[in-house]
Amino acid sequence: MNLLIRLLVNAAVVILCAYLIPGIAVDSYLSAIWVAVVLAIFNTFLRPVLMLLSLPLNVLTFGLFTVVVNAVIIVLTDYFVPGLTIETFWLAVLFSIVLAIVSGILNAFYE
Repeated sequence: MNLLIRLLVNAAVVILCAYLIPGIAVDSYLSAIWVAVVLAIFNTFLRPVLMLLSLPLNVLTFGLFTVVVNAVIIVLTDYFVPGLTIETFWLAVLFSIVLAIVSGILNAFYE
């Protein structure tokens, strides 16, 4: 049940980010749910591999390269989910930052 609530909260945050950031569009609520599901899958399986591969850059930049890794995951999600449109890589960076902050705040209420 906790996973379902987190997915719905993240889908709501995706819709909010699409509303707030010009250049990012989500076609429907179902597309936002698919974005949340694909992000959860990528964050579970792909993010640890990318973090391990980028460990030297992460150490060199004091962890700031994690934002780039998150943006890459967002761009991959844009590629795999047809209802999500992100125009540039920098919008993906902004989207990942806003998504992390807002979903972190909202998920704190459900723990």
